Amino acid sequence: MRLNIRHFLLFSCFFFFAANSFGQDEKKSIELKKILDVIALQHNVKFSYAEEDIFGHSIFPPAATLPLKAKLIYISNRTNLLYKESGDYIIIYTGRKNDSKRLCAYVIDEYGQGIDNAVIQYAGDKKIVTGRDGYFELQKPLNGNIIVGQMGFESRIIKPQDFSGEDCKEIVLSLEMLELKEVVTERYLTTGISKKKDGTFSIRPDKFGILPGLIEPDVLLAMQQLPGINSIDETVSNINVRGGAHDQNLFMWNGIRLFQTGHFFGLISALNPNLAHEIKISKNGTSAFYGESVSSAVDISSRPADIGKGTASVGSNMISTDFYTKVKATENANFEISARRSFTDVIDLPTYSKYSKRIFQNTIVTELNNSTDVNYKSDKEFYFYDFTGQYHQKIADKNDIYVDVIGINNRLDFTQGTITETNVVTEISNLRQLTLGGTAAWRRKWSDRHSSEFGFYGSYYNVDGTNASIEFNQVTKQENKILDAGFRLSDSYRLNPLFNLKTGYQYNEIGIKNSDRVNEPEYSRSVKEVLRTHALIGELEYDSEDRKLYSRAGIRGNYIEQFAMAYAEPRLQVTYMPDNAWQIEFLAEQKSQTASQIVELQGDFLGIEKRRWILANDKDIPVQRSRQASVGVTFKDKGWLVSLENFYKKVKGITTYGQAFQDQLELVQQQGSYTIVGTEFLVQKQFKGFYAWLSYTWNDNNYSFNGITPDRFPSNFEIKHTVNSAAIYEWHNFKIALGSKWYTGKPVTLPLNTAAADIAPNAAGIAYASPNSDNIGNFFQVNFSASYTCKIRDKVRLQLGVSVLNIFNRRNIINRYYRLNNTSDAIEVVNTYSIERTPNALIKLIF
Repeated sequence: MRLNIRHFLLFSCFFFFAANSFGQDEKKSIELKKILDVIALQHNVKFSYAEEDIFGHSIFPPAATLPLKAKLIYISNRTNLLYKESGDYIIIYTGRKNDSKRLCAYVIDEYGQGIDNAVIQYAGDKKIVTGRDGYFELQKPLNGNIIVGQMGFESRIIKPQDFSGEDCKEIVLSLEMLELKEVVTERYLTTGISKKKDGTFSIRPDKFGILPGLIEPDVLLAMQQLPGINSIDETVSNINVRGGAHDQNLFMWNGIRLFQTGHFFGLISALNPNLAHEIKISKNGTSAFYGESVSSAVDISSRPADIGKGTASVGSNMISTDFYTKVKATENANFEISARRSFTDVIDLPTYSKYSKRIFQNTIVTELNNSTDVNYKSDKEFYFYDFTGQYHQKIADKNDIYVDVIGINNRLDFTQGTITETNVVTEISNLRQLTLGGTAAWRRKWSDRHSSEFGFYGSYYNVDGTNASIEFNQVTKQENKILDAGFRLSDSYRLNPLFNLKTGYQYNEIGIKNSDRVNEPEYSRSVKEVLRTHALIGELEYDSEDRKLYSRAGIRGNYIEQFAMAYAEPRLQVTYMPDNAWQIEFLAEQKSQTASQIVELQGDFLGIEKRRWILANDKDIPVQRSRQASVGVTFKDKGWLVSLENFYKKVKGITTYGQAFQDQLELVQQQGSYTIVGTEFLVQKQFKGFYAWLSYTWNDNNYSFNGITPDRFPSNFEIKHTVNSAAIYEWHNFKIALGSKWYTGKPVTLPLNTAAADIAPNAAGIAYASPNSDNIGNFFQVNFSASYTCKIRDKVRLQLGVSVLNIFNRRNIINRYYRLNNTSDAIEVVNTYSIERTPNALIKLIF
């Protein structure tokens, strides 16, 4: 493993050193003809010229980042040649220059990217705007100064004499950090991801750039690139934020809590990437308006403030096809519809084959003493679909009405067989997973200082499985059903320019039903529980006059009717920015949740979706409570971003059933807690169209359960060390990303012997070592993605993309457990492997 780590470190360092190599200009004269050939490729144009006109001209090449017109002026000034544009053709010729030259310039940001639609004000009140590449021209002579500005950037004043050089002037605009009170860091990891002043991370799918392995803005896969967020089994249905379990995260879509987040049982997000307008992710210091989670909160909002214009898209990758449309019904109303369906039940493409092999891995187990393989073969028919519908109505300028619906469905028919000494045995199982939700909301803007919102919601979740066992001729029917409904009222009032007061009330009723029926031996169970919760919320925001200090303090008061339980949850967030480069942040919170997931048996729901939701009963299943605090510092200047954050988190009220043990604790039911301390570090460099980043996360995550020895041992979700890296290049509409992920293997409990032992009177089983006292092998994966968007005609674009997961086809073990062979009493080891090398491709038409 030492060799693998060395290769990984060399591979990560390559990203940073390669950037410097790519950025160096070759300082030597080059024939003009070769320079024109390069420019033609860079800007997709064609040059027309007479050979005798350009013969003998040799100059230093212009910088690759210059706009096309700036390059033409650069060449003209050094060769005395003239140019004329005619469509996609540029004619180069000799002639007499006009003495009435134009002044030319181009406007770029701090990273060398052209700023589109920057406003150029000159000669008093005359205005023009820059083109897509930031270029503009002005006619001589000029009277007075020129003001260059764009929203989100600091304006600059340019004097006419500043255009004294022969070439086009480069005007750099800096981000206006202090005026945007919420935004602290733009382009966090990639375009479309930013960190806000309140400590949350924001993802804008419509602005999304590219990340390694992703060709679409899949929010649940993208968030796993953030430091401190990982998936212990590489799925979106098992996301671990700072060592927490997946069910300890709150996922909301337009106010609806989602109990199902993945298709393909976690390999694909259940949320259509065409849909969301903004996603907010909070790891700590969560707003008091969010409850029911002891870990992170992920709020997905697809409600725009304005009616906007109509648009549509249709696309397909190698798993599914999708459709999205936004129709402007009237000047004050629109509706949006999105739908996606897999074609995996019709066409078996390579991507589906790899995904299928990962999720439905044939069970191959090996006896430790003689390495005998036992194989089970399977056949399956699987598909999924999801849809959303949204309606937005504006009434006058002060009222907005929203109505939203969502549906998510997975369906699997699973035939499993094996060959015995006498015959072939087959059994048919099936699994259905369904989510339906709806919400309506009314927003009222009473004045510039005062606004309110009222909304109600309801959601239904059901997973229904039939598991037919080959070994025992046993059929088990299971169902996990949730009905969640409630309403919310919130009010925001700006007391003065420095203070903003937010208050609210939330009511929620949730019912969860669990049913089991077994044919042999005959058994039936049905349990239904209901909880009703009230919450009063108060939150005060402070933003200093110089915008250097921002603070948000809130408190959430909860009351659970069935338990007659009342308790408060304080939240605090403080950000101090001594200047534009430095930011210091402190976050703290207390949170709770009443609904959680458990694993009663690893074979439940075919062993694929084995977790079931349950409600706290204030007895053997308590309300989970968490405390968390973190302090961090961020430096951002001249394309560098460096951040360091240390955190502490403790969660009480967990149970062994909720932690998915697969060792001596699998059938033990005890209450306990886990405590985690950790560090998250990120360094990122951006310049021109190239940027690279490297992140490192360390954590120490330990359980403590009543009556279990030892009294402290590693968590099932502990990933001690994680290193992520990526190199991304964006040039106009072309984007490419290469990245790697390395982390230490999850804890595992080893057997003490190779055969069954007497663990109780007249009971043979596996004698285990101390829980989680060892680890499986380290995980390493390299991913690639690229995309290109071309304009077919006005308002019509074609997007193409390719990606490859696990380029080197590394066989990573992501889970391991042990079991007894039914006939020989030998101990068998069962490994689950990560996804193999998996290609994917995307084609999408946007109009």
